[in-house]
Amino acid sequence: MNNSEIKSLSIGELQERIVSEKENLQKLKFAHAISPIENPIKIKEAKRLIARMNTELTVKQKSKV
Repeated sequence: MNNSEIKSLSIGELQERIVSEKENLQKLKFAHAISPIENPIKIKEAKRLIARMNTELTVKQKSKV
């Protein structure tokens, strides 16, 4: 998901996506702890995606006030 797609989401959609991505990150971490996953860079990418979505959510919430 690129930045333009993130910016097009509404506040509610962003909150839902953040929750689902956090669950995905937990699953990746758990799978990696049991046996190394093929591409551990996916964990790093998931963290960055969550951070980008949180940043955009904060911007939208502040601009709404």
